Amino acid sequence: MSTKQSAEWMRERTNKLKEEVCTLFTPSKDMLRRMYLVDEIVHLGIDHLFEKEIETALKDIHESEFASSNLHEVALRFRLLRERGFWVSPDVFQKFKGDDGNFLNELADDPRGLISLYNAAHLFIHGEPEFEETISFARNHLESMIWDSVLKGPLADQVKHAIRLPLPRTLKRVEMLHYMFEYDQDNGHNPVLLELAKLDFNLLQHVHLKELKEISRWWKDVSGYMGLNHIRDRVIECYTWSYAVYHEEELSFARMLFAKIVVIITLLDDTYDVYAFTSIEECRTLNAAIQGWDDSAVSLVPEYLRKFYEIMLSTFREFEDQMLSNKRYLVAFNKAEFQKLSSYYLEAAEWSHRNYKPSFSEQVALATETTGARLLAAGVMLGMSDAATTREAFDSIGSQNKADMPCAVETYINEHKVTVDVAIAKINELVEDEWKTTNRARIDNQAVLPVAQRLINLTMAIPMFYGYDSDAFTFGEQLREILENLYVKPMPI
Repeated sequence: MSTKQSAEWMRERTNKLKEEVCTLFTPSKDMLRRMYLVDEIVHLGIDHLFEKEIETALKDIHESEFASSNLHEVALRFRLLRERGFWVSPDVFQKFKGDDGNFLNELADDPRGLISLYNAAHLFIHGEPEFEETISFARNHLESMIWDSVLKGPLADQVKHAIRLPLPRTLKRVEMLHYMFEYDQDNGHNPVLLELAKLDFNLLQHVHLKELKEISRWWKDVSGYMGLNHIRDRVIECYTWSYAVYHEEELSFARMLFAKIVVIITLLDDTYDVYAFTSIEECRTLNAAIQGWDDSAVSLVPEYLRKFYEIMLSTFREFEDQMLSNKRYLVAFNKAEFQKLSSYYLEAAEWSHRNYKPSFSEQVALATETTGARLLAAGVMLGMSDAATTREAFDSIGSQNKADMPCAVETYINEHKVTVDVAIAKINELVEDEWKTTNRARIDNQAVLPVAQRLINLTMAIPMFYGYDSDAFTFGEQLREILENLYVKPMPI
């Protein structure tokens, strides 16, 4: 069978299986069955095929009474609903606490319930301090179970993954790789769901691999033309940021645009980097040219950076040419955010040049801006459908700040005369605050959740690249296995 025939067969088989799965969404008063179905579909990475069915099911689940006294079931309902922007009170867990306000001792022997509770609690928002105690309670008991080798099989792996990175903070496409293997080992799995998930993954993998080849050719031409030695060759990693935001086949156009934005940001970052070859004077003239944003401003740019400046202008022109006239304002918004980012990079370079020692609050404020979060947030909307890019969605993105909290440990130590451990604890506290803000965004922006979720996806990619004191974006070897599984190795059918 040829590759083309194989793809055609997979699409025909996928459509047939989708019809079978749709019948599983038949309205029913069995809310628990519907919850498990939604959870399995989301875990298997095929929720994009059943968005309307899932939305209907979750609305019914949210509006229906749920009197279960099973911790796993209550926590699962809480997580599924909050992830989709439905408000659920933390009071649903009161039934599992004693008169003293602490969780019942008997829960220590319920690993499935504990891991569900642990994951659900990580969807907390500001004003819910009880969930911090919940996380500590669940984590301590789960770690003891691992230490004592109480857990076996897939459940043990799930607990280890969750403790390393809770489910609501895990990039869904990466979690899918783990879950699909575990689901296959479960004797009670639904073979229709599993086959559909594998076929859908393989079909999408063909699309993503084709795009990777296309953007790699583009990057080869661009980098060869610029001839810069100080820039990182990270086009695959840049594409992966875009893949994390939207992986669906119909969003190929948006994915390629966003990947190019990440590439241009990386080029700008490398150019302003204090360890690059760019002097402070060259940084100043480059920023002046970027603020001018015109072919005539190229004369301001150092000669060896002029081709980079030309590429920057031509890339944004390409975006404008590809946009419908009523959506070109999005390109203008991206351009404005790019100019702001250049100014922030220059400010950081000026600090380094003057050997300026910022306060902790100054360090955090500038470092948050130099993550490029606002530009990335603006870039998310490029290439998306008209239904997604409403003015409400546009305003929502403009007001959200989901920057990863930078490591300002040294600054905090110097300013407050504290130990490294105290400084790290403060940074972690700020990081948790950002996660609470992200969780709140799901609820506050439910009306435009399809767009808000793209930003949340971007946030969830941060731990994959920068978690555990590593920089997998710069040192790509750390990502090799994940990228091979996502882009190269098909799922065995």
